[in-house]
Amino acid sequence: MDFAVIIDNLPLYLGGLKITIELLLLSLLCGLALALPIGVAAAAECPALYAAPRGFIYFIRGTPLLVQMFMIYHGFAQFDFLRESFLWVVFKQAYWCALVAFALNTAGYTAEIIRGAIKQTPFGEIEAARACGMSAATMLRRIILPSALRRGLPAYSNEVIFMLHGTVLAGVITIVDLFGAAKIVNARHFAPFESFITAGFFYLCLTFIIVLLFKQAERKWHAHLRAAAVNATSHARLV
Repeated sequence: MDFAVIIDNLPLYLGGLKITIELLLLSLLCGLALALPIGVAAAAECPALYAAPRGFIYFIRGTPLLVQMFMIYHGFAQFDFLRESFLWVVFKQAYWCALVAFALNTAGYTAEIIRGAIKQTPFGEIEAARACGMSAATMLRRIILPSALRRGLPAYSNEVIFMLHGTVLAGVITIVDLFGAAKIVNARHFAPFESFITAGFFYLCLTFIIVLLFKQAERKWHAHLRAAAVNATSHARLV
């Protein structure tokens, strides 16, 4: 293994790491902002409300991320009205096309997580909120969404990791992210093992950080569940 190849190209990898983290964080923020209303609407009982959100979720989950990215990066250019509009400033650049594709993709998966978590809300919590005289909007804001987001946290941690791994597709459309940096190093030195194992090491470190952060969040927001489990165990021993 030639460590000189890795050391000499470390600035290129660090630049790619910066782009990867930027794409990941921005896509997660935009995706979560889209997923909240979509997930709430998809959990509704009225077909007029849930039809379009569930159709969006089905399309996103039913098509590969690479196809979605190519549709945005290559496909939008064929529409004259788009090229002549102000939106072309965004869609003519690979970075923003990748960001839009990633945000829409994670929005679809996150919306499904939120929809499922809302559906699993214990009926007793809803009845208690109604008994307190809460309106539907207040109940959604104070009871249903906080409870659903806590339940959906473990599944969302997996989605964040999948999204991190999905960012490698940015390198396919000329963006020099971590994967793009590895491709450049391999093309320069013809050292595929050194090139891609270094990128894999950085992805592994990012994944470890994400897992650690979500474990801390679960420990904080699921503390009441641990307390309930301890009380139940103590009661069972006394009985």
